[in-house]
Amino acid sequence: MKHIATITLVVGLLVGTTLAKEIEPNWESLAENYEVPEWFVDGKLGVWFHWGIPSAADENRPNDGSHYGRRMYSPPPEGKEKGKLDMSETLTKWHIERYGPIEEFGYEDLVPLFKGEKWDPEGIVKFVKENGARFIMPVATHHDNFDMYDSFHPWNSLKMGPKRDTLKEWKAAATKHGLKFGVSTHLYWSPRFFADARKYQKPGTPEWSLFNMDYDHEGYATQDSWNEHWYARCWEVIEKYDPDMFNNDSPYPKVGKGKGLGIKLFTDYVNRDLKENDGKQSVVLSFKDGNANREAFTYNLERGSSGEIQTEPWMWATDLSGGWFYRATAVNRMSIPVMVGNAIDAISKNGVVMLNVALKGDGTIPDNQAAYLTTFGDFLKINGEGIYGSRPWKTYGEGPLEIKTGRQGENKKNYSQADIRFTTKDGNLYAFVLAEPTEDIIVKTLASGGVLEGKITSVSLMGSEEDIKWDRSDKGLSIRLPKDLPDGPVIGFKITKS
Repeated sequence: MKHIATITLVVGLLVGTTLAKEIEPNWESLAENYEVPEWFVDGKLGVWFHWGIPSAADENRPNDGSHYGRRMYSPPPEGKEKGKLDMSETLTKWHIERYGPIEEFGYEDLVPLFKGEKWDPEGIVKFVKENGARFIMPVATHHDNFDMYDSFHPWNSLKMGPKRDTLKEWKAAATKHGLKFGVSTHLYWSPRFFADARKYQKPGTPEWSLFNMDYDHEGYATQDSWNEHWYARCWEVIEKYDPDMFNNDSPYPKVGKGKGLGIKLFTDYVNRDLKENDGKQSVVLSFKDGNANREAFTYNLERGSSGEIQTEPWMWATDLSGGWFYRATAVNRMSIPVMVGNAIDAISKNGVVMLNVALKGDGTIPDNQAAYLTTFGDFLKINGEGIYGSRPWKTYGEGPLEIKTGRQGENKKNYSQADIRFTTKDGNLYAFVLAEPTEDIIVKTLASGGVLEGKITSVSLMGSEEDIKWDRSDKGLSIRLPKDLPDGPVIGFKITKS
């Protein structure tokens, strides 16, 4: 009887623990219980994939701000000079010249052009894994209301376009190659996205649902039917594809105006995971709301940066194409060396890197974007021990280049050899020089009597067998310029101490 009582007590405590962990649909409960899984913080690098209807539009189109469907319905006023047209008017004028009047060739008519005839998800996943990625995150639905999966919404990639369930195939490839699988939805403000397209729609047509004609393009945020529809579309993705990561790249129903369906979706997602994993969280919830409690989710600092080490893990998301969706004329104004430096800067500040690849309409990776991945991949092959599984040190680093905290302000300036970032793992310190050095390296932060306690016992250059000469004084750690440097824009030193 004593043993039975003991077992009953233990089971009761375990069940009680599991039940206590169930998160209530409010921000306070989510913040109290949300825990970022180790695989995300350890993995450091993911690849986002933007691919959809805009990918199939003429690659030489003018800049559409990655919002082709929103901007193509703005015919310029009669007589307005070409040089004075805004982005939307320029795109609409081009669209009419290229495809015909928008009354006859609307956004929906681009769908048959989106074929994905060369798309090889397994080959792509293998490629990004070879170049250091530990997870992928394809877009499930962009603002254009087209689902890239087998959806109850009629406008989807299984019924139209490539006629493939792309999320199913992405996940199968990720699973085969041992990568975590995330999804990104940009659905919420799609009624507003198509505001200018509304006057071209006719009741009773299939296009009526693509352009969200049943919802108020101005008051959708307080429209119960839309908020419930958004929840159902998102939940279908979660239930059907069981993603390791769910990124909400748009607003969401608020507690007051939207009956709390946003926080309900987020907590339902995490609770579903807790239930399936005996109360231990294994999924990542991310979005861009800068006003929400950062303890309740993983902040997506899209195209931004952090000037300091963040208490909670965060995500630096950037685009390699220059336009999120593929466009041959797009230019990434962040050079490859700067991208690598920015990635290490983010990691030194408790960040995780997410690099967006904009696939062509045929499903292939453009060479100029692949070059970013292979350069970072080469760096990781040499320096991965100081990146994967690492954590921020006491200070992120040093150097003259100022990095500011905030979204839409990511660094595009060149680093110098004076810009150094730190990580730590297994008691070792790693120092990354964010530009190829041309003279001896001085790490002021590591001066004797400073923040690094104890004595430095060795300094080695990762990727090199050279015996590194160094000296430590009250002015810093001085490292003699190595004779041979590993190829790449950044080098890394492993520093051990007693």
